[in-house]
Amino acid sequence: MNTTANPKAVLHAIIDPLCGWCYAAAPLFDAAAAAGFTIALHAGSMLTGPRRKQIDNQWRDYVMPHDQRIAALTGQAFGENYYEGLLRDTSIVLDSAPSIRAMLAVAALGGNELAYLHAVQLAHYRDGKSASDEQNLHLLAEKIGIDGAAFTKEFAQNEDAFYQHILASRALMNQLGAQGFPSVALTTSEGNLHLLNHSRFYGHPSKWLEYLNEQVS
Repeated sequence: MNTTANPKAVLHAIIDPLCGWCYAAAPLFDAAAAAGFTIALHAGSMLTGPRRKQIDNQWRDYVMPHDQRIAALTGQAFGENYYEGLLRDTSIVLDSAPSIRAMLAVAALGGNELAYLHAVQLAHYRDGKSASDEQNLHLLAEKIGIDGAAFTKEFAQNEDAFYQHILASRALMNQLGAQGFPSVALTTSEGNLHLLNHSRFYGHPSKWLEYLNEQVS
Protein backbone atom coordinates (compact mmCIF):
# COMPACT_ATOMS: atom_id res chain seq x y z
CA MET A 1 0.00 0.00 0.00
CA ASN A 2 1.18 3.48 -0.81
CA THR A 3 0.10 6.20 1.60
CA THR A 4 0.42 9.96 1.59
CA ALA A 5 0.61 12.39 4.50
CA ASN A 6 -3.04 13.45 4.49
CA PRO A 7 -5.08 10.75 2.80
CA LYS A 8 -8.60 11.78 1.90
CA ALA A 9 -9.89 8.29 1.22
CA VAL A 10 -8.72 4.86 0.14
CA LEU A 11 -8.65 4.13 -3.57
CA HIS A 12 -8.65 0.39 -4.22
CA ALA A 13 -6.96 -0.59 -7.48
CA ILE A 14 -7.54 -4.20 -8.53
CA ILE A 15 -4.79 -4.79 -11.04
CA ASP A 16 -2.43 -7.22 -12.67
CA PRO A 17 1.14 -6.25 -13.62
CA LEU A 18 0.69 -7.90 -17.04
CA CYS A 19 -2.57 -6.11 -17.79
CA GLY A 20 -2.17 -3.46 -20.49
CA TRP A 21 -5.21 -1.52 -19.33
CA CYS A 22 -3.73 -1.39 -15.82
CA TYR A 23 -0.73 0.32 -17.43
CA ALA A 24 -3.20 2.69 -19.08
CA ALA A 25 -4.59 3.55 -15.64
CA ALA A 26 -1.17 4.20 -14.07
CA PRO A 27 -1.37 8.01 -14.53
CA LEU A 28 -4.77 8.00 -12.80
CA PHE A 29 -3.36 6.16 -9.78
CA ASP A 30 -0.34 8.48 -9.67
CA ALA A 31 -2.58 11.56 -9.80
CA ALA A 32 -4.76 10.25 -6.97
CA ALA A 33 -1.74 9.42 -4.82
CA ALA A 34 -0.25 12.87 -5.41
CA ALA A 35 -3.59 14.45 -4.42
CA GLY A 36 -3.55 12.70 -1.05
CA PHE A 37 -5.55 9.54 -1.63
CA THR A 38 -4.28 6.32 -0.12
CA ILE A 39 -3.77 3.74 -2.87
CA ALA A 40 -4.41 0.10 -1.95
CA LEU A 41 -3.21 -2.30 -4.63
CA HIS A 42 -4.96 -5.65 -5.01
CA ALA A 43 -3.38 -8.00 -7.54
CA GLY A 44 -5.78 -10.46 -9.10
CA SER A 45 -3.67 -13.05 -10.92
CA MET A 46 -4.81 -12.51 -14.51
CA LEU A 47 -2.12 -14.81 -15.96
CA THR A 48 -1.25 -17.47 -13.40
CA GLY A 49 -1.36 -21.25 -13.32
CA PRO A 50 -3.31 -22.58 -16.33
CA ARG A 51 -3.92 -18.99 -17.51
CA ARG A 52 -0.22 -18.34 -18.20
CA LYS A 53 0.48 -17.40 -21.82
CA GLN A 54 3.33 -18.51 -24.04
CA ILE A 55 4.14 -15.66 -26.41
CA ASP A 56 3.32 -16.54 -30.00
CA ASN A 57 2.03 -14.76 -33.09
CA GLN A 58 -1.57 -15.23 -31.98
CA TRP A 59 -0.90 -13.51 -28.66
CA ARG A 60 1.01 -10.70 -30.36
CA ASP A 61 -1.85 -10.13 -32.81
CA TYR A 62 -4.31 -10.09 -29.91
CA VAL A 63 -2.53 -7.58 -27.67
CA MET A 64 -1.08 -5.14 -30.20
CA PRO A 65 -4.37 -3.40 -31.14
CA HIS A 66 -5.12 -2.94 -27.43
CA ASP A 67 -1.64 -1.57 -26.79
CA GLN A 68 -1.91 0.86 -29.69
CA ARG A 69 -5.29 2.07 -28.44
CA ILE A 70 -3.86 2.56 -24.95
CA ALA A 71 -0.98 4.58 -26.36
CA ALA A 72 -3.38 6.77 -28.35
CA LEU A 73 -5.73 7.34 -25.38
CA THR A 74 -3.17 7.93 -22.66
CA GLY A 75 0.24 8.63 -24.16
CA GLN A 76 1.70 5.68 -22.24
CA ALA A 77 4.90 4.46 -23.89
CA PHE A 78 5.16 1.18 -25.78
CA GLY A 79 8.69 0.75 -27.02
CA GLU A 80 10.29 -0.91 -30.01
CA ASN A 81 11.99 -3.40 -27.67
CA TYR A 82 8.51 -4.45 -26.53
CA TYR A 83 6.83 -4.67 -29.93
CA GLU A 84 9.74 -6.14 -31.87
CA GLY A 85 11.62 -7.82 -29.04
CA LEU A 86 9.50 -9.16 -26.19
CA LEU A 87 6.39 -9.82 -28.29
CA ARG A 88 8.46 -11.80 -30.80
CA ASP A 89 10.30 -13.89 -28.20
CA THR A 90 8.43 -17.19 -28.17
CA SER A 91 10.59 -18.49 -25.31
CA ILE A 92 8.79 -16.16 -22.88
CA VAL A 93 5.92 -17.44 -20.77
CA LEU A 94 3.86 -14.59 -19.36
CA ASP A 95 3.13 -15.39 -15.72
CA SER A 96 1.73 -12.81 -13.31
CA ALA A 97 2.85 -14.65 -10.18
CA PRO A 98 6.51 -13.50 -10.04
CA SER A 99 5.66 -9.81 -10.43
CA ILE A 100 2.87 -10.00 -7.85
CA ARG A 101 5.18 -11.75 -5.40
CA ALA A 102 7.78 -9.07 -6.11
CA MET A 103 5.23 -6.34 -5.33
CA LEU A 104 4.37 -8.05 -2.05
CA ALA A 105 8.06 -8.33 -1.19
CA VAL A 106 8.60 -4.63 -1.85
CA ALA A 107 5.60 -3.75 0.34
CA ALA A 108 6.79 -6.05 3.14
CA LEU A 109 10.17 -4.32 3.09
CA GLY A 110 8.60 -0.87 3.41
CA GLY A 111 9.00 0.13 -0.23
CA ASN A 112 6.61 2.11 -2.40
CA GLU A 113 4.49 -0.61 -3.98
CA LEU A 114 2.84 1.73 -6.48
CA ALA A 115 6.19 3.10 -7.67
CA TYR A 116 7.46 -0.45 -8.03
CA LEU A 117 4.41 -1.53 -10.04
CA HIS A 118 4.95 1.37 -12.42
CA ALA A 119 8.64 0.54 -12.74
CA VAL A 120 7.71 -3.04 -13.67
CA GLN A 121 5.16 -1.79 -16.20
CA LEU A 122 7.62 0.62 -17.83
CA ALA A 123 10.31 -2.04 -18.01
CA HIS A 124 7.88 -4.46 -19.66
CA TYR A 125 5.97 -2.22 -22.07
CA ARG A 126 8.56 0.44 -22.85
CA ASP A 127 11.87 -1.41 -22.52
CA GLY A 128 10.82 -4.97 -23.43
CA LYS A 129 12.06 -6.44 -20.11
CA SER A 130 9.65 -9.24 -19.19
CA ALA A 131 7.64 -8.65 -16.00
CA SER A 132 7.70 -12.42 -15.50
CA ASP A 133 11.50 -12.61 -15.26
CA GLU A 134 12.73 -12.80 -11.66
CA GLN A 135 16.11 -11.23 -12.47
CA ASN A 136 14.40 -8.20 -14.00
CA LEU A 137 12.14 -7.91 -10.96
CA HIS A 138 15.11 -8.06 -8.61
CA LEU A 139 16.99 -5.32 -10.48
CA LEU A 140 13.91 -3.09 -10.48
CA ALA A 141 13.51 -3.51 -6.72
CA GLU A 142 17.09 -2.38 -6.22
CA LYS A 143 16.51 0.61 -8.52
CA ILE A 144 13.75 1.91 -6.22
CA GLY A 145 16.00 1.53 -3.18
CA ILE A 146 15.17 -1.95 -1.88
CA ASP A 147 18.09 -3.97 -0.49
CA GLY A 148 18.77 -6.78 -2.94
CA ALA A 149 19.52 -9.48 -0.39
CA ALA A 150 16.45 -8.62 1.67
CA PHE A 151 14.30 -8.68 -1.47
CA THR A 152 15.64 -12.10 -2.49
CA LYS A 153 14.88 -13.51 0.97
CA GLU A 154 11.38 -12.02 1.16
CA PHE A 155 10.52 -13.11 -2.38
CA ALA A 156 11.67 -16.67 -1.67
CA GLN A 157 9.41 -17.05 1.37
CA ASN A 158 6.20 -15.23 0.36
CA GLU A 159 4.42 -17.91 -1.68
CA ASP A 160 1.76 -18.38 1.02
CA ALA A 161 1.30 -14.62 1.30
CA PHE A 162 0.86 -14.52 -2.49
CA TYR A 163 -1.98 -17.05 -2.42
CA GLN A 164 -3.69 -15.29 0.49
CA HIS A 165 -3.39 -11.98 -1.35
CA ILE A 166 -4.96 -13.42 -4.51
CA LEU A 167 -7.86 -14.91 -2.53
CA ALA A 168 -8.49 -11.55 -0.85
CA SER A 169 -8.35 -9.70 -4.19
CA ARG A 170 -10.81 -12.11 -5.76
CA ALA A 171 -13.11 -11.77 -2.75
CA LEU A 172 -13.04 -7.98 -3.13
CA MET A 173 -13.88 -8.30 -6.83
CA ASN A 174 -16.85 -10.52 -5.96
CA GLN A 175 -17.99 -8.11 -3.26
CA LEU A 176 -17.91 -5.22 -5.72
CA GLY A 177 -19.30 -7.16 -8.67
CA ALA A 178 -16.18 -6.05 -10.54
CA GLN A 179 -15.41 -7.40 -13.99
CA GLY A 180 -11.83 -7.57 -15.18
CA PHE A 181 -8.68 -5.56 -14.66
CA PRO A 182 -8.29 -2.88 -13.66
CA SER A 183 -11.26 -2.37 -11.40
CA VAL A 184 -11.25 0.65 -9.12
CA ALA A 185 -13.25 1.28 -5.95
CA LEU A 186 -13.32 3.96 -3.28
CA THR A 187 -13.71 3.72 0.47
CA THR A 188 -14.78 7.12 1.79
CA SER A 189 -13.94 8.46 5.24
CA GLU A 190 -17.41 7.31 6.29
CA GLY A 191 -16.47 3.75 5.40
CA ASN A 192 -18.62 3.42 2.29
CA LEU A 193 -17.14 1.23 -0.44
CA HIS A 194 -18.29 1.53 -4.04
CA LEU A 195 -17.06 0.73 -7.54
CA LEU A 196 -15.96 3.65 -9.73
CA ASN A 197 -16.26 4.15 -13.47
CA HIS A 198 -12.63 5.03 -14.10
CA SER A 199 -12.32 4.05 -17.77
CA ARG A 200 -13.82 7.29 -19.14
CA PHE A 201 -10.92 9.19 -17.58
CA TYR A 202 -8.08 7.46 -19.41
CA GLY A 203 -5.75 10.23 -20.56
CA HIS A 204 -7.54 12.83 -18.39
CA PRO A 205 -6.04 12.71 -14.88
CA SER A 206 -7.22 16.21 -13.95
CA LYS A 207 -10.84 15.33 -14.73
CA TRP A 208 -10.34 12.09 -12.83
CA LEU A 209 -9.29 14.05 -9.74
CA GLU A 210 -12.37 16.25 -10.03
CA TYR A 211 -14.50 13.12 -10.16
CA LEU A 212 -12.74 11.59 -7.14
CA ASN A 213 -13.19 14.73 -5.10
CA GLU A 214 -16.89 14.75 -5.96
CA GLN A 215 -17.15 11.16 -4.76
CA VAL A 216 -15.47 12.01 -1.47
CA SER A 217 -17.55 15.13 -0.85
